[in-house]
Amino acid sequence: MYNFGVNQPHTGYRIAYRQHEANHCPGCGQSQWIIGRTTAECAYCSTALPLIAGGSWGNGVIRQRGVSDFRPLAA
Repeated sequence: MYNFGVNQPHTGYRIAYRQHEANHCPGCGQSQWIIGRTTAECAYCSTALPLIAGGSWGNGVIRQRGVSDFRPLAA
């Protein structure tokens, strides 16, 4: 998890969706989730939780600056 200048032992437990663990919704207690890129949403009550490790995978995540993704077509 990223630090962001916060000292975790002094801030306590933070509610978040953790992959490969049993995650129960803090709003309704259910455990069915819709997983997105940065958040997980409860399928029953729509409570959104941030992902502990998320948002940095997949196709096209990292792009070089100054290089266009579009190539001219051969005519």
